Amino acid sequence: MKALVFLLVLANLLFYAFSAGYFGRPENPDAGRLEQQVEPDKMRLVSHGEAPPASKKPVEPAPVAPVDVAPAPEVAPVPAPAPAPAPVIEKICLRWESLPVADANRLSARIDEKFAGFKQVKRAVAAEGAGWWVYIPPLPGKDEAEKKAGELRQFGVTDYFIIQEAGPSRFAISLGVFSSEKGGQERLAELKAKGVRSAKLNVRPGKESLITLEANGPATDKAALSKAALAIVPKAPAVDCK
Repeated sequence: MKALVFLLVLANLLFYAFSAGYFGRPENPDAGRLEQQVEPDKMRLVSHGEAPPASKKPVEPAPVAPVDVAPAPEVAPVPAPAPAPAPVIEKICLRWESLPVADANRLSARIDEKFAGFKQVKRAVAAEGAGWWVYIPPLPGKDEAEKKAGELRQFGVTDYFIIQEAGPSRFAISLGVFSSEKGGQERLAELKAKGVRSAKLNVRPGKESLITLEANGPATDKAALSKAALAIVPKAPAVDCK
């Protein structure tokens, strides 16, 4: 063991002496350095005693001037085509005069059934000799009729009488009978002006009234309607409304 330690110490001393040159140095001191160079053939001489040139500043690209782009022109919306106007339908008015109530009702029902495009207007007219009656409708009893008569006197109306006869007009108050509708309308207007609001105008009771019927509708159905009406009221042909 001691011998091994001695040999290791001796080897270290010899190596130190060789490195320090105790065993002699080569004539060219740079010879040792050459031997220590690593791949000397790859070395390249840059310059002889001059500093290497400064690296060139990278060239920045010239700024590009902004290009004004004109906005696209606004396109006006195309208006939707206007709807085609509805075709104009020509209208007519037909009238049947002095129809008995039963015939007027049958003709009116036929128009409703076959000619729904027509609108009807009915008016009652007095039969010959019937006249027009201005009246207050029948009251529940005699006491109520007397009370209403007292109210008429307060309004300054004295030409009246209470109907006492049995029938549908009993306890009605008659205010005048007239031969024409115009006369009845004038009397009714006079009563309204005095404050009588319950008075009415109608065909004189006890006489059958007649009906005037008017029908308004498309002219294309005029011939068909006139023909259908003649089958119901052959003695009363249709005339154009005035």
